[in-house]
Amino acid sequence: MSFQSFPDNPVPEGAVEQTVTTADGVKLRAAVWRPAGPRKGTVCVIHGRAESIEKYYEVIGELLGRGFAVASFDWRGQGGSDRRLDNPRKGHVDDFSEFERDLEAFMQQVALPDCPPPFFALAHSTGGLVCLRVARRSRQTFSRMVLVSPLLDFGGFAPSRGVINFTAGAFSLLGLGDAFPPGSRIAQVEERGFKGNPLTSDLRRFERSVAVSKARPDLTIGPPTISWLHAACRAMNEASNPAFAASIRIPTLMIAAGEDKVVSPLAIERFTREMRIGSQIVIPGARHEILMERDPMRGLFWAAFDAFIPGSAE
Repeated sequence: MSFQSFPDNPVPEGAVEQTVTTADGVKLRAAVWRPAGPRKGTVCVIHGRAESIEKYYEVIGELLGRGFAVASFDWRGQGGSDRRLDNPRKGHVDDFSEFERDLEAFMQQVALPDCPPPFFALAHSTGGLVCLRVARRSRQTFSRMVLVSPLLDFGGFAPSRGVINFTAGAFSLLGLGDAFPPGSRIAQVEERGFKGNPLTSDLRRFERSVAVSKARPDLTIGPPTISWLHAACRAMNEASNPAFAASIRIPTLMIAAGEDKVVSPLAIERFTREMRIGSQIVIPGARHEILMERDPMRGLFWAAFDAFIPGSAE
């Protein structure tokens, strides 16, 4: 098994590793866990950009403790899944429809045949946007979705979406879509200091993520490529049309971080208002990775999750 345990971050017991093959031939790493007792359904843990299954061991354990089976996978271009470019540090797609293929293949080959229904999505950041894109076409994928800090617009650390879209589109037309954006670089793990990081205010969980990267550099990637940014902008542009939000027929809970600088909390609020069966809560003081935040903030998250997902609080 390719999953590695750490003293402060053990692999939850019972992991069954699987390989998913997408419609365009990409191999994805996936895994399933089953709780010891009665099963209340399956929570599909769907990551953000640059993440892997290892980052979610704690969350998986908490879901198992609630009586859910858990299924998860690594997106193409990151974690233990196939990399498209020769440089494995480049997480790259030309269009977000590629991520839709990943999610659909995972559901068809892992979740639906091997896990108990009903199926619930717990998705973070980029994963939240992909879930919304799939949900607008099909009501059958999930019974309910919990989207944490979904990527609906860039936060305060980035230029505006319009500027990024125009610039990335122009570079892509010049044949530079596979390149990193000008001025970006791959930071070494030891350079990623805790102070001022935009992801979490919890030092222990921050250091736990760094430990995974140091032990398993093969799972890590650097900044998004220019094509990835252009694809993300096009996907966010589509989602900004009010008809997009109104087309979602799956009950959805959006959870925003009050201090998010990576994605826009305002865009999340606007999108939720346009949904027919969507609701939103904000975790005050939380940074982008709410599930990796300090315990009081995570407690607020789990209280909302338990109230929204049927059977969770039993």
